[in-house]
Amino acid sequence: MGTMPVYNAGYLHTMFIDRVRIRVTGGAGGNGCMSFRREKYVPLGGPDGGDGGNGGDVVFVADPRLMSLLDLHYHSHWKGQRGVHGKGSGLHGRNGAPSLVKVPCGTIIRDFETKELLCDLVDEGQTFCAGAGGRGGRGNTRFANAGNRAPRFAEKGEPGEDRDYLIELKVLAEVGLVGLPNAGKSTLLSHLTAARPKIADYPFTTLSPNLGVASLDQYRTLVIADIPGIIEGAAQGKGLGHDFLRHIERTKVLLFLIDLGDEDPVQTRIVLEKELSEHSAVFEGRPRYFALNKSDVTENRERLESLLPHFPGAFPISAVTGEGLDELVEALWQEAERVRQAAVVNDIPFQPEREYTYTAPFTIVEEGDGYRVEGDRVLRVVRMTDFQNPDAVRYFQHSLQGMGLFKALKRLGAKAGQRIVIAGIELEYEPDSIDPWKR
Repeated sequence: MGTMPVYNAGYLHTMFIDRVRIRVTGGAGGNGCMSFRREKYVPLGGPDGGDGGNGGDVVFVADPRLMSLLDLHYHSHWKGQRGVHGKGSGLHGRNGAPSLVKVPCGTIIRDFETKELLCDLVDEGQTFCAGAGGRGGRGNTRFANAGNRAPRFAEKGEPGEDRDYLIELKVLAEVGLVGLPNAGKSTLLSHLTAARPKIADYPFTTLSPNLGVASLDQYRTLVIADIPGIIEGAAQGKGLGHDFLRHIERTKVLLFLIDLGDEDPVQTRIVLEKELSEHSAVFEGRPRYFALNKSDVTENRERLESLLPHFPGAFPISAVTGEGLDELVEALWQEAERVRQAAVVNDIPFQPEREYTYTAPFTIVEEGDGYRVEGDRVLRVVRMTDFQNPDAVRYFQHSLQGMGLFKALKRLGAKAGQRIVIAGIELEYEPDSIDPWKR
């Protein structure tokens, strides 16, 4: 009988994902219903088809309990709930429930194609509608009028918004630790907070940011981020380059951790400040403090006096023994609080002026031997028309006529037989017939 395999117990290491591409599709609207009232002793009951429900939106919600975009990395396509179809007897379909996608605070949402910044989710509970649900189709009851008492068509539900996004995460912390690899940042973070980054005599840097909360007296706290070590040339993309540096753009205070055992600590400071300034101008006015680490080593303590003039106000510390850490954390908290208070004073709510603008229902572009018609309103009409139903097609024609599309084509010189493309549907223009379109 074979022996059972033995597995070593250990901790699972969760990947830190801070940039993903995802696709979002809003829920489609439910179809409207074509129905007529059929009841004994009630002749010509008339139309009673109900409307379809609206599709559900896909909404991003900032959640402080999340620390990475790992869920989005493994779930790259989010879809909204579809609206329920309408039914007879005037029964309307239920609206699709919104789909909430939780993301960490500090998430930036960009359009994948243009890289345009669309939203910055910083505060807990802040939301962004990433995929609007489609409108529900109207039942045939909506189209009854004096000229058509028994409409035999209903609208289809509108498809939901479909869009690709680039999601980025910039960690939210009040203090960002800046230093070369092996400067002792992970050790310092583990001493000040409950964070437990991997610590050893590695010849390489930490591969992901670590967050920790330092507890002070009087219920005060300070969020500290251990940003992966910067190497010379990081601003130009060396190593992980911008993947490292962009995580400290949001911090209120920068703490430069200098290893007293470095060959030239002054040159180390120059390298770090140069990389920050080349990466982004936001660091120019950022408050910064200097901590001279490993002061418990005899050789380092001997050279401390000669280095202090180059680091005015620096704190000699030992991340291992805890020497000087109380004074350092208190100074960092005071500076972070000062920055917080200044931000509150300068945070004047922006009240945009109300603007009334007219948006054309369509635009016409000459394309080859025909024309292409674009526009949100005309696109919605096409998407919600059942082209297998002659009555629905006639209403489609009536809608475009009301928008002025026929007159616009005539002014542009459109000729009989020319190809007109509307939302991917090719039509043949016949201006002299009762129905200008031939399908």
